[in-house]
Amino acid sequence: MIACLERFVHDNDAESKPDDDVSSIGKSLDLQGSIESGGKTGIAGKDFGGLYSVRPLALIKPSGAEDIARVVKASSLTSHLTVAARGNGHSINGQAMADGGLVIDMRSTEENHFKFLRVNGSPYIDVSGGALWEDVLTRCVSTFGLAPRSWTDYLSLTVGGTLSNAGVSGQAFRYGPQTSNVTELEVVTGKGEISVCSETQNPELFFGVLGGLGQFGIITRARVKLQLAPDMVRWIRVVYSEFEDFTRDAEFLVTQKEGESFDYVEGFVFANNDDQVNGWSSVPLGPDQEFDPAHIPQTAGSVLYCLEVAFHYRNSDHPSSVDTAVSRLLGRLGFVRGLKFQVDVSYVEFLLRVKRAEEHAKANGIWDSPHPWLNLFVSKSDIVEFDRTVFKGMLKDGIGGPMLIYPLLRSKWDNRTSVALPGGEIFYIVALLRFVPKGPSVEKLVAQNHEIVQWCIKQGLGFKLYLPHYQSNEDWKRHFGNQWTRFVERKARFDPMAILAPGQKIFKRTHHNLN
Repeated sequence: MIACLERFVHDNDAESKPDDDVSSIGKSLDLQGSIESGGKTGIAGKDFGGLYSVRPLALIKPSGAEDIARVVKASSLTSHLTVAARGNGHSINGQAMADGGLVIDMRSTEENHFKFLRVNGSPYIDVSGGALWEDVLTRCVSTFGLAPRSWTDYLSLTVGGTLSNAGVSGQAFRYGPQTSNVTELEVVTGKGEISVCSETQNPELFFGVLGGLGQFGIITRARVKLQLAPDMVRWIRVVYSEFEDFTRDAEFLVTQKEGESFDYVEGFVFANNDDQVNGWSSVPLGPDQEFDPAHIPQTAGSVLYCLEVAFHYRNSDHPSSVDTAVSRLLGRLGFVRGLKFQVDVSYVEFLLRVKRAEEHAKANGIWDSPHPWLNLFVSKSDIVEFDRTVFKGMLKDGIGGPMLIYPLLRSKWDNRTSVALPGGEIFYIVALLRFVPKGPSVEKLVAQNHEIVQWCIKQGLGFKLYLPHYQSNEDWKRHFGNQWTRFVERKARFDPMAILAPGQKIFKRTHHNLN
């Protein structure tokens, strides 16, 4: 088996890629799934970011965890092969790539698990690590009238992919990220071992894998907490001219008890002009709604702020009770009167709202353009300075896509996971989601992202990259801070030869155990 794999590696180095070699590897590994030759033009050599492309050795479509374990074990017996798990390809900086290595297409395992169960009376769903969250949503709601509690904004992402990072959206202030809403995982480690783990069974692996950037194992199954799914959502956007008013109200909402706030809280920054993409028109929720700039205070600056909230309700709720509850919550907020927009949509439609944006972007030909995105967590103590320098300065004209910003609560995150967070109970997620045409502007925007990060470092801001991407060991050490030692120890324990997730560029493949 290994001789065959080594021969394939050598032949590929010589630019020889015969299909029978691919077939022979599949047979030698005794895979139940399939294997395809790699190449820069295939899905395994690129991602949503469109900033990098590499040439993997092969793309493997496993039938399940056993196939993945065989691939990892076989790779460990070679001199330099690496293995990367690829979900739906939505990484930005090549994190799910394996240059010259083996890429596991997790989507081929999406149907392996879908089992409803109750544990101590509470509902859960076991789903495949390769399942898309949008499919988990629609199946759970239609079959059981239940749904997971915590989401991402975009749901065409795999379960294993988001859990390997965190998984954040407007429900995270209440329920925590997705990593706080799973109780059991099945994982293939870097040793090629299939392990079931939880808070009480193999806890170091469980918490290590959650937010672990794929460094310790490949998630093949997750047990996700469920709750009763509402029928409808009142989706509301209100506008602020002053950042301090926006953050005061956002922080107020996310610190209220359940039942005394909205069920979803997010926000974004937009340009105070009539630009069709970056300006006023990005706020209204329906085609019949118009943004009237006459309501904007004369004191407003170059950017404005939108607080986006949602209120869940059931079809059996009387309309007047919904109106009363929403009005009571909005009455406590200091937004610009006259600049409120709302629509009522189904719960599923609300959660799939970015799907409509995706369809629109694909129709306009911009979905497949490069996406030099930047995601950060910024401490509350530094967010005003970040707004002053970055939003009001560097990005005052917009970025050709959303500029998200909203508060999160550290107490809703488990510090035993591998996610790196800034200090303080309240911190903000900032997401710069650019859509740009190919060309020199891409490099310019990548450089601007670098400038923002370097400014944060130079100013000593309390921040961490979310979906981090660094090139040097020094940068990774700074990112993890006092968690670095734990991170390295987990790597040595669960992936001692650094086979997994080479695209993250944290550890280099070794012949020997890291410890």
